[in-house]
Amino acid sequence: MVECLIAGSAIEYRMIPGDAAKPWLVFLHEGLGSAALWRDFPDQVARQTGCRALLYSRVGYGRSAPLTGSRTTAFMHDEARVVLPALLDRFAIETPVLIGHSDGASIALIHAGHAPVTAVVAMAPHVMVEAVSVESIAKIRAAYLASPELKSRLAKHHDHVDDAFLGWADAWLQPSFRSWRLDADVAAITAPLLLIQGTDDEYGTLAQLDEIEASATRASVQCVVLSACGHSPHRDQPAAVLDAIAGFLARVAS
Repeated sequence: MVECLIAGSAIEYRMIPGDAAKPWLVFLHEGLGSAALWRDFPDQVARQTGCRALLYSRVGYGRSAPLTGSRTTAFMHDEARVVLPALLDRFAIETPVLIGHSDGASIALIHAGHAPVTAVVAMAPHVMVEAVSVESIAKIRAAYLASPELKSRLAKHHDHVDDAFLGWADAWLQPSFRSWRLDADVAAITAPLLLIQGTDDEYGTLAQLDEIEASATRASVQCVVLSACGHSPHRDQPAAVLDAIAGFLARVAS
C-alpha cells in the first residue's frame, strides 16, 4: 500500500495492473472496511476481467488519515461528490467501473448519478434506512463498547479504530439520518447497474434492490439474489459473485 494526498488528507491506496484498453475498476469498501480488508477479491476480479483496478481506504479507515471531525449524515455524498472525483482526477481515471460494498455501494450509486461511469456493481447497497439496519448497527455498537476484543480485532486493520467504527455507527444512528434516501441520485444514473444482495443480509433487505429498480428508470438493471448469503456477498459466495461480475462486464463491453 502507498499513500497520496487527496482533498487535503493522506489516502492509502493500491493499484492492480491490467489491460490499458479496458476501463478501470475502482473498489469502494464497506462501512467498517478498508483497502486491505477487501483481501484478494479485487485481484480475482481484475484477473478474471483483465482490467486494471484501484482500491483505497477512506479517511478514518485503514492506514489513511484520521477524521478531522464527526461524520455527518452527508458523509456518503461528500465522499461520492468531492473525494472520489479528486482521487479519479489524481490518477487520470475516466469513466470507471465502480464496485462498491454496503456504504461503498451507496457511494458508487451517488457518484454514478452525478458523473460519467462505465458501470456500477453494487453489493448489499443502501438507498434508504431500514429498521433492520438501525437495529443491527445499534447492536454492534453496543458490542464494540462492551468488548475490548472486538476493538482490538478492528485495530489490526485501522490505525484510527474509533474513527472507523464510531464514526460510521454514530453517523448511521443519528435520528436525522432516518430520512436519508438516494432516490434522486439513482434516478439520474444512466450507466448499467449490477445489484447483488444476500437473502440473509442482517443490515438490509431486498427492498433496497426494489427501490433501486423503481428509481433507476434511465439505466439497465440486473439483480442477483444469493441464498445462504449475508451482508458480504463477495466473502459468503465468492465464486457466484465473481461469475456475476465477469459476465456483467462482458455484456457491458459488448
